[in-house]
Amino acid sequence: MFLGLVIGSVWATQKEEGMDNLKLLIVQPMDFHDREAGSTVIAADRIGAGVGEKVIVSRGSPARILFSGKQVPVDAMIVGIIDSFELGEQP
Repeated sequence: MFLGLVIGSVWATQKEEGMDNLKLLIVQPMDFHDREAGSTVIAADRIGAGVGEKVIVSRGSPARILFSGKQVPVDAMIVGIIDSFELGEQP
């Protein structure tokens, strides 16, 4: 999983079977100091995240498990919207 910032949306009128009614968002991976931490990804969203929100993204097989055994071509899934987080003291 990784922390990310939703920076945009993707609209696709034609999608593979199983992706119907899935909202697709563009997510910029971030570190815990609000710095970019990798290449942007397109992530499926079923929980209602929006542009400007910090989210938790799951990738690979764990993202696909959320579809109850259906074969869905999804590599990244938004699994949480972050309200806040706390870091311990840094050495």
